[in-house]
Amino acid sequence: MSYSERAKEIFAEEITELEKLGLSIDERFDEAVELIDACHGKLVVMGIGKTGIIGHKIASSLASTGTPAIFVNAVEAVHGDLGMVSGVDVVMLVSNSGSTNEILNVIAPLRNIGCRIIAMTGDVKSPLAQQADLTISIHVDKEACPLGLAPTTSTTATALMGDALTVCLMEKRHFKAENFALYHPGGALGRQLLARVKNRMQQSVPRVQVTTPFRELVGEMTEKHLGMTMVYDGERCVGIITDGDLRRSIQKYEDLHIVARDMMTPSYKRIHKDALLTDALAIMDKYNITTLAVTETPETEPIIGIISIHHIIDFL
Repeated sequence: MSYSERAKEIFAEEITELEKLGLSIDERFDEAVELIDACHGKLVVMGIGKTGIIGHKIASSLASTGTPAIFVNAVEAVHGDLGMVSGVDVVMLVSNSGSTNEILNVIAPLRNIGCRIIAMTGDVKSPLAQQADLTISIHVDKEACPLGLAPTTSTTATALMGDALTVCLMEKRHFKAENFALYHPGGALGRQLLARVKNRMQQSVPRVQVTTPFRELVGEMTEKHLGMTMVYDGERCVGIITDGDLRRSIQKYEDLHIVARDMMTPSYKRIHKDALLTDALAIMDKYNITTLAVTETPETEPIIGIISIHHIIDFL
């Protein structure tokens, strides 16, 4: 058997175990979500070894999605790091066996502090499960490791249960993209999610009057480099002319002794300056257009800028 075929077998074995674990999730998971959500402090995730590494990931995912959480190594906890924990915190102890001494040793001190304890373990009858307030099972029947020794399927199951907990708490707390961006300001994703229309719009608005002749409005569109111009009747914006309108007018009229009123589209799409760039892109996609008029507020004019799809794509 080739290594690629063996890899497919390993995938299949782990997926089968994960499906069984998914079907076993019960009301104790609901109780865990409610307990963490009602916590007035933070969630403290504790573990050691490979399971501890997964626990660190779970805490990081929760913290970045609106649930205050930290990871504390269980060994370091009894050597001073319990100072990070307070009585209003909930502690989740992660251990596949549920019998690891380093994990069990922190239970009594945590009780003295006053914490509620959630056990995430592969053995619901283990000493850890028996001493916890609540147990989330991550039991799998077998590891993908042919010796049944190296944590493989069990660590995958732990990570997946952590993901399920993270997503459910996100939904419970109505966590939105804007909230995510607040916790990720330094990366490209955070920059995209935080960017507003006002940060990328062109303030120089192409503008003609309803009586502006064809040649003059073409000059205005060319000068502003947006492939469009807004059309005004005095100080009131009454329409838009795009490159498409120009092409249709050339086909429609035998001579070009026409004015802006003859070519414009009376309606136009707009967005306010404080909207997200992603909102602007969604409107463009919905209506199959490439520019939006930008207004000071959602309800009122005047038009203070133009946002083009090129402004957005170049930034994102």
